[in-house]
Amino acid sequence: MLAAGCLCWRRAGTGVEVLLIHRPRYDDWSFPKGKQDAGETLPETAHREVGEEIGLLPRLGVPLPTIRYGVKDGVKDVRYWAAEFGPGARPVPDGREVDEVRWVDPRTAARMLTNPSDLEPLAALVDLHARGDLATRPAIVVRHAKAKPRSSWSRAEGDRPLAATGKRQALAVTRLLRAWSPERIVTSPWLRCLSTVVPYARKAGITVRERPQLTEASHKRHPKKAAAVVQTLFDKDVPAALCTHRPVLPTVLKVLARHMTPELAGQLPAKDPYLTPGEMIVLQISRRHRRRVVSVELVKPFDD
Repeated sequence: MLAAGCLCWRRAGTGVEVLLIHRPRYDDWSFPKGKQDAGETLPETAHREVGEEIGLLPRLGVPLPTIRYGVKDGVKDVRYWAAEFGPGARPVPDGREVDEVRWVDPRTAARMLTNPSDLEPLAALVDLHARGDLATRPAIVVRHAKAKPRSSWSRAEGDRPLAATGKRQALAVTRLLRAWSPERIVTSPWLRCLSTVVPYARKAGITVRERPQLTEASHKRHPKKAAAVVQTLFDKDVPAALCTHRPVLPTVLKVLARHMTPELAGQLPAKDPYLTPGEMIVLQISRRHRRRVVSVELVKPFDD
């Protein structure tokens, strides 16, 4: 059984507080979480479940340790992410699964949590705060969804559209991006990239920034110009996503690797095609130590 949730946290003086929920059905204290629904990825599960249980939608932060424990039907794996909320956030229990919510400091949380397994992600969150890397922003690289084959397209390469599978992938990418809620979208202006990220941008009410440097043709002539666009993911302190093409990915990956430890760089894809259509690399960049990558995730949209 798979489930996902968040350790919701907020600043409290020089420390932090985490949000615990009380579930009357089990009479326990835990973190907001829930079972994965059919047709969704685990990041989407975490985003949805937190919203349902406390009435606030999270922006996923650093991934925390997955916990495993026995349940009546077998074994349950719960994947967690950190999720920061501002001082004005007012969580409200849904009144069905959750009847009380409480902000507490980590020591109090450790005493209150019913499931001992929840102590592991809590300890990871406390450690991130101690290192100054708990507050982060996402930087996401997306390979465009599946396009029609080159062999079946005789017009301009930049106008080659998504295949039917790609159109479904683009919808899945839209749902998946909501979990990180990027506020800046940078993309190749070729149609297959635009068709992948514009649906999310429209729903989020943000403007798509087209960068010709990210096209296959421009990158082939001037790879350094493409690299400069990728670097803006680190230079601009805003949650962002960038969409480009498979031949551009080696240059993208070189720029990403400059901002992370060798251990994290080892988690980046190293072999062609690097990412499958619609797949994304999600980085969490420290807000305190600007340009420092704290975590790397490879995430595929739901594939029906």
